Amino acid sequence: MTAAAQEAVSRRRRIGRTALDVTALSLGTAPLGGLYHELSEDEARATVDAAWQAGIRFFDTAPHYGHTKAEHRLGDALRRYPRADFVLSTKVGRRFVPRTMPYDGSEGWAAPLPFQAIYDYTYDGILRSFEDSQMRLGMIDIDIVLIHDIGRVTHGDRNAHYWKQLVDEGGFRALEELKNSRGVKAVGLGVNEGAAVMEAMAEFDIDCALLAGRYTLLEQDTLDDLLPECEKRGVSILLGGAFNSGILARGLDANAHGDLKFNYGDAPKQIVERVGKLERVSREHGVALSTAAIQFPYAHKVVATVLMGARTPDEVRKNAASFATPVPSALWDALRAEGLLHAKAPVPR
Repeated sequence: MTAAAQEAVSRRRRIGRTALDVTALSLGTAPLGGLYHELSEDEARATVDAAWQAGIRFFDTAPHYGHTKAEHRLGDALRRYPRADFVLSTKVGRRFVPRTMPYDGSEGWAAPLPFQAIYDYTYDGILRSFEDSQMRLGMIDIDIVLIHDIGRVTHGDRNAHYWKQLVDEGGFRALEELKNSRGVKAVGLGVNEGAAVMEAMAEFDIDCALLAGRYTLLEQDTLDDLLPECEKRGVSILLGGAFNSGILARGLDANAHGDLKFNYGDAPKQIVERVGKLERVSREHGVALSTAAIQFPYAHKVVATVLMGARTPDEVRKNAASFATPVPSALWDALRAEGLLHAKAPVPR
């Protein structure tokens, strides 16, 4: 890892109005939970070590990842490092209990642990989830706690029921207690939809939101509502999904004989066409599409970190190198000229 890459990765921005800051690039741990492909304990530890060597000091996990597997693995890997030297986040909203029915594979986990989720956004449910995470991680101090997967995309017609748990049954109050008396430094949401963040900000003073996708080279509509509102309220975005389920990491050529995925599903025709245009313009300027994709979101000042999942040390190193690779200003100008960038989108300079 070059010194230039480490310097780019280790830049820091503050989370909202808190005293907590995070590195520009961070590690997401869904792959450590076996998302789509299983990896060994040694491979998981090596991936965390590679992130540390790259300068990453912010690590995000969740009980959902591998049905508690990722929390176990991340805790085992991070406990070898000084606790004061890194920032850790996890999520609440699901409690895990022993599985009573065989796992059907529908969530994409390869060889998850033998537990199943119960959605619970109540006061007691959130506090219990937090304490369970402390035990799985083997650490008392968790810096950021995020309400996981509240919203219509996840819950459909049941969302009103779970939203009521947050508002009327103490879910938000539990977040406040975690921040005031349990050592948590920042609270927020971890979701896939901007609408849920907007609704939460209208109800409760969150510090940040981990948003998967929704502000990428492919998706920039959040510049019309969500990002300006976050800036106004002093709420930071922890930007996940910069590659939109991988389509911006591999592009179209590398997927010529495989499925094209977008937002965890098959990519629709208009998305494939847009990726093709992005890829063509990037190639014309000598820039890999993945490099443009990983650097673009961080140009917006409300984006505190770009959260990248990785399953191998090589993937970590490639992400770090892409984040630090110089990109000519002419690329961004060309993308905007072709209507591939929102008029309000800031770009790296």
